[in-house]
Amino acid sequence: MTDLNLAQSFALVALNAQSSLYMTNAKKVSLRSIAAAVVLEAYLEGYFTQEDNKLFIRKEALDQSSSTLYRETVLLPLLHNHAEMQGDLGWCLKKASMLPNKKLKELEIALADDLKAMNLLEEIPSLLGSDMYFDSAGVEMKAYRSHNGVYTSITENLRAEILEEGTVTDEIIGMLWLLRESGCMHDFFSRNELEQINTRMHDLYVSNLWAKSLFRTQIHHGFELGVKQFLQLKSKLVKTSAGSSINFFFPFLERSQAVFIETEAWFDNSNKRLNFVLARLTSYGHEVTVIEKGSIATLKIDNLLYDVIPHFVMMKVPIQGVRLVPKRPL
Repeated sequence: MTDLNLAQSFALVALNAQSSLYMTNAKKVSLRSIAAAVVLEAYLEGYFTQEDNKLFIRKEALDQSSSTLYRETVLLPLLHNHAEMQGDLGWCLKKASMLPNKKLKELEIALADDLKAMNLLEEIPSLLGSDMYFDSAGVEMKAYRSHNGVYTSITENLRAEILEEGTVTDEIIGMLWLLRESGCMHDFFSRNELEQINTRMHDLYVSNLWAKSLFRTQIHHGFELGVKQFLQLKSKLVKTSAGSSINFFFPFLERSQAVFIETEAWFDNSNKRLNFVLARLTSYGHEVTVIEKGSIATLKIDNLLYDVIPHFVMMKVPIQGVRLVPKRPL
């Protein structure tokens, strides 16, 4: 993680398993958060200057040799053809997150090309394309896959630093806020751990000025916020202002679609059924690791965990198969 910039690290987490061809709602939420990550990265690396509680960024700072295309894609629109821009950090984050779809797509391409050049990101057939309905329709579906070792290193480092006692770095505080705003918390923390995260964020909000200025800023809005508010009526998990929007479920729900893979026979032997599924997935180019065998097996497919549950769907005749159900921390 130390060899990557903040925006690059967060993009590897946020883009993994997202459609690379289509602007889905979940990917749009991720790209808005990635645009905010670019602002945080520039702030932490000193691209901004501060005078009288105002942040300034000047165009000449973007002309430095260390500037990158993805950074220019986000920061140049903030300058709006002026030589300098001023505003507080919250304003800059919200402004970046509100880039139009065309700019978000340019940001996606610039950042994805960077990560592909480092062999940290690739495009593969989407797991959803293995679903019986999509497969039979012949719809081309591709998705991003982050490098397994680097993806694991980023997420495990984040979990260790935030769940264990000790100092939390500014970069990890930034990553935590980005996970909150992108609705990715539920991908990496169990329900019990979210209670710990909520407490941890509150403590950081009280004791750390950087965390305080960041956690009070929210960049998600519109339809997603409506879903969040609806779901918050059903949950009392989040009790502090710093933890509010941990229950921002919408992207989590969209990424939780189960995939149905039909089989040619109803296997009464779980190992034979599992071998059939493995052969099907590897033929589509997926990286698959068997975590647990049995009547309901658990597979790691392209960095994410799935339960393999025997299932059938009723057409003119019953069609046997399995459901790949995303397995989240409990």
